[in-house]
Amino acid sequence: MALDEPRDTDNVFNVNGFQFIIDKDFYEKAKPVSVDFMGYGFRINSSINLSAGAGCGGCHGSCSTEK
Repeated sequence: MALDEPRDTDNVFNVNGFQFIIDKDFYEKAKPVSVDFMGYGFRINSSINLSAGAGCGGCHGSCSTEK
């Protein structure tokens, strides 16, 4: 996950006051995609395995791609 601005090649989803941007081609391969806030980090789930080289977080949290 990263801060970004939408492009013509992106889908934009507005959920509970947050804007989520995902590349249209990637979304077609990965859908369904869910992002869950876990207190100090996020858990991202999709239909593809994102764990190879993927990760996020900081000093207080982390992301998991496990289903």
